[in-house]
Amino acid sequence: MSKFGELIDVEVPVLLDFYTEWNEQSTTMHAVLRDVAAALGDKAKVIKIDVDKNEELAEALRVKGLPTLIIYKDGEMKWRQSGEQDANTLIGIIQQYI
Repeated sequence: MSKFGELIDVEVPVLLDFYTEWNEQSTTMHAVLRDVAAALGDKAKVIKIDVDKNEELAEALRVKGLPTLIIYKDGEMKWRQSGEQDANTLIGIIQQYI
């Protein structure tokens, strides 16, 4: 969990994508997140977290639906939503925290 703290305690917004490879909505989001990361460059981070490999973290954050998207900035959760989002919507939301 200490690694997680280091991951989110940064000055740029961090978009976390909680997913699994067997969830169709999760895999659909991969291309969207690539576009978001490309559009924002070094102004934000996009990090994918496989729920199957990080069960303890997913449980601690009460991740139920997939995909679950969470934005952190300076170690604080700023936004959270479950379900698919399009790239433009996510870019707009993240830009509020840049």
